[in-house]
Amino acid sequence: MALSRADTSTLGRWWWTVDRWTLAALLTLVGFGYVMLLAASPGVAERIGASSRDMFILKQVFFLAAATGTMVVISLMPVKMIRRLALLGCFVALIMTMATLSIGVEIKGARRWLHLPGMTLQPSEFMKPCFAVVAAWLLAEGKTYGWRAYAAASVLFLAIIGTLARQPDMGMLMVVASVFFAQLFVVGINMVFVVGLGAAGVLGGIGAYFTMPHFRDRLDRFLDPASGDTYQVTIAMEAFGHGGFLGVGPGEGRLKAMLPDAHADFVYAVAGEEFGMMICLMILGVFGFIVLRGLLRLLGERDMFIILGATGLLTQFGLQAFINMASALHLIPTKGMTLPFVSYGGSSVIAVALGMGMLLALTRRRISRVAQDEE
Repeated sequence: MALSRADTSTLGRWWWTVDRWTLAALLTLVGFGYVMLLAASPGVAERIGASSRDMFILKQVFFLAAATGTMVVISLMPVKMIRRLALLGCFVALIMTMATLSIGVEIKGARRWLHLPGMTLQPSEFMKPCFAVVAAWLLAEGKTYGWRAYAAASVLFLAIIGTLARQPDMGMLMVVASVFFAQLFVVGINMVFVVGLGAAGVLGGIGAYFTMPHFRDRLDRFLDPASGDTYQVTIAMEAFGHGGFLGVGPGEGRLKAMLPDAHADFVYAVAGEEFGMMICLMILGVFGFIVLRGLLRLLGERDMFIILGATGLLTQFGLQAFINMASALHLIPTKGMTLPFVSYGGSSVIAVALGMGMLLALTRRRISRVAQDEE
């Protein structure tokens, strides 16, 4: 049904104020997710001895549908409700992330997951977008409350990275730190402080190398492949080479059957083998379009909270996509991080939808500051 500009209903106002180009790009990624799931998941299900070849497909169809609905519903919310939702979500997700240290499921030497009835949840995925909005709220209040607002944001940040370091989840820690540092840069905080934080980050990385065997092993294998097992990366690189420019065709890939994480961390390699470099560049272009479109939409924005919140959400979205694709291409050490909306994973896809729904809500056009305040 066509919506008129004169339609003053909630749906009508949303349709004419939301960034429809960004929404279309996000839905395109959801479409890629469906296609890649059909390509990658049956082989994984067979390899692990699942009762049905379509086990992952059926689950992810539900997750992607729920993610799409979540994203649209959250994008309908006014700014005040987004702040409240982020505050509640950040608090609950932080408590649950701390709970993983004692009652979490240990997988590959890390405690990042909680067993819930019918599913396994990674609460730090939900903490990531909520923290970006809460940190933006606190930093934006710095002009009113001074150092106290900055101190509150810093305490929250330290609590989160301390918890992530104990799991350990260095990839998630790096994303959260990058979000916070990007927001500090945009808010205009003293560059000496920013440089100090950067130096602390470098020293923290060096410390992690010498104190965390899991982190050290991954970095050593990246710098010297002969020093350890690089099976998945080697197969992924062969998959990209096998696919060439146009790929071998849907369902015709053979190397994907040898990748244990073909449906999750290495789904980009499956895209490279079956659909070729052309589709890989298209996926990369969609991610780049969403990030650049979001940043350009902020050029005329005057509300510092919206600027900081959108910057944080775009930073984490773009960085997560970069880490996944760069890991598959052996440009950085491997990191178990999903490709937003494309990789398999319930926690990840719903959390990404939460963040992108918040982004769409924050970047909706507002006729005037008065109208924005009324929201």
